[in-house]
Amino acid sequence: MKDLYWLGEPGADDPAAVGGKAANLSRLAAAYTVPPGFALSAAAHARRIEGAEGAEALPEDLASAAAAAYAELGARRGSGAEAVVAVRSSAIDEDSAGASFAGIYTTLLNVRGEGAVLRAIASCWASAEDPRVAAYRRSKGLPDAGVGVLVQELVAADVAAVVFSNNPTNGAVDEIVINANFGLGESIVSGLATPDTWIVQRPDLQPRFVLGAKEKMTILADEGTREVPVLRTLRDRPCLADVQVRALAELALRLEADMGWPVDIECAFQGEQLYLLQCRPITATRR
Repeated sequence: MKDLYWLGEPGADDPAAVGGKAANLSRLAAAYTVPPGFALSAAAHARRIEGAEGAEALPEDLASAAAAAYAELGARRGSGAEAVVAVRSSAIDEDSAGASFAGIYTTLLNVRGEGAVLRAIASCWASAEDPRVAAYRRSKGLPDAGVGVLVQELVAADVAAVVFSNNPTNGAVDEIVINANFGLGESIVSGLATPDTWIVQRPDLQPRFVLGAKEKMTILADEGTREVPVLRTLRDRPCLADVQVRALAELALRLEADMGWPVDIECAFQGEQLYLLQCRPITATRR
């Protein structure tokens, strides 16, 4: 098993190699608009545990490989500037049918520069030792497992959305649920703000809209992110246009068909472009 895989290359769709989050995105990278990136493998994590000293240290060969990949990611953009990336943990059994690990492992946004990227990778690996991770694994009856790290070009979202191809609240398989807010998706997944909600009826895709308070939004800061109030004029109107709602619903249906299971996806609109940021099974419903 290699230490590093690019999204979309052979072997990068194997959860045992790069973890569930990275593997799912790699599987979809050729057919969907997935931001480019690379993943440090679970095998690299195992070597880091054996050889590194301290939470901020990476073995020299792993650091060199990650630094070279980060430089290539920037070069592929063609702007001459360093890439701005999201660095996310990707455990072997994460985003699987049995467990999502949502919010348990580390995610770092708006990371720029070789040193910052290497520190973020080390932080993701160190997060595997967090007591919350051990407690979650015990609650699911899961053994310890390796952790990959996904380094991916960051989408500076105008609007972000979390979409379920089945309704996770009532288990309805004929309803798509879209939660959306201005800015980055962290305000939605963290529960920081009450998002706008669309319940989209399958198969004709007729939406029912519920305006959310959208109290705050997450935006890029000089480093990392910060939360700011949403302007009152924006709170009082939907954050998505009708055409965007339909595009998200159609994306959820297409992904459900391709993956073979009901999907929980994270997406972002930057201008008119829709990006797929995450795709995992819906792991729980309340009936």
